[in-house]
Amino acid sequence: MKNSLPLPQEKKLNVVVRIEPGCLGPEGRETVEEFCNFAQLEVEDLDSDFVHWELSPRHDKTLPEMQYMVNEKSLTHDKADKYLGIFDKSLNEFEAHIHDKLALLIDDYLALRAS
Repeated sequence: MKNSLPLPQEKKLNVVVRIEPGCLGPEGRETVEEFCNFAQLEVEDLDSDFVHWELSPRHDKTLPEMQYMVNEKSLTHDKADKYLGIFDKSLNEFEAHIHDKLALLIDDYLALRAS
């Protein structure tokens, strides 16, 4: 499958990442939407041959922090891990990478707001 990259949109892993307002500090509720827009632009190129990112605020705690789908069908963590295995990636490493990237983006965003 690696030879046929980039994948068409309907075959890409759609990763929904819901951002907790609290991770942006005391003004998080007011700024989380703006941060999601800022961060969306910064993550779009991450693994973009086979992943589509969707960042949104996590106002509803009943929704998972991360959700995986292909062609609008939800995947379990096991199935998402198998999907990523096709690209020599593990779900744990994949999630750690996006969390690290988001932590850096939060720092950048808060520094921009402070200046």
